[in-house]
Amino acid sequence: MNRLVKEKVFLISITVLSLLAILPLFHILFSVTVNGLPVLVKGGFGFLTGTLASPGDGLGGIGVAIVGTFVLVFLSSLIGLPIAVVAGIYAAEYPNSAIGRLTKTLLQIMLEFPTILVGLFVMQIIVVPMGNYSALAGALALAIVMMPYVAVSTEEAMKEIPFTYREAAFSLGLTRFKVVFRVLMGMARKGVLTGILIGMAKVAGETAPLLFSAGGASRVYFMGIDKPIGAIPLLIYNLVQQPYKNYHQIAWGAAFVLMLIFLAIFIPIRLKIKEVKI
Repeated sequence: MNRLVKEKVFLISITVLSLLAILPLFHILFSVTVNGLPVLVKGGFGFLTGTLASPGDGLGGIGVAIVGTFVLVFLSSLIGLPIAVVAGIYAAEYPNSAIGRLTKTLLQIMLEFPTILVGLFVMQIIVVPMGNYSALAGALALAIVMMPYVAVSTEEAMKEIPFTYREAAFSLGLTRFKVVFRVLMGMARKGVLTGILIGMAKVAGETAPLLFSAGGASRVYFMGIDKPIGAIPLLIYNLVQQPYKNYHQIAWGAAFVLMLIFLAIFIPIRLKIKEVKI
């Protein structure tokens, strides 16, 4: 009897703690939806394509920021994903080498590294020499932020594959390159893709690095990688500091759109990719 009571107390405790852990997430989703959805409905399609309204003069649109976010995520993925995947593979395949241990240590450090310092670093090496903010600087800053998430997920996904599969592939006479990229990467694709999605979601919502690199734009669409560019998080950051009521409404609407972008990318792919049984 005493054992049954302890088991029920344990299960109830775990359930309550689990609910408390996910409660902040649902609170965020609820708050953003309640405050942002009416703004999107009121603004209509023009809210997604137009430019920022003047202070106290309606909603206008956040089209510039939406385009800027997609451009920055695309460019940062183009820069960061190949490097991150290769780094994760190297750390998994050569865990005992000096470079492998150093790579893993640096990746763990970068996961906790303040992103605002990344923005300052990129400002010194790109913004200052160029003399202006740019999409290139913003993309590089986001790529640096993205890489550790993708690399660590790739490493963990590769390490979960039993060594017997490597032995079987090598016994067929395959080179290490073919074993890794034709056999193991296919089996680890769910973990790798999850890391990519986490990395993309992370940089899509980043603000601090862009303050010192992208510069921001709210009324001019993308003009080139050497020009300042807007982004939804940067727009939200700037609007909430303004004293105008319509800017606060636009910020809520932009937050709702950002949440929709993340969910539209993450949920379908997570449902489509099946777990590989090994």
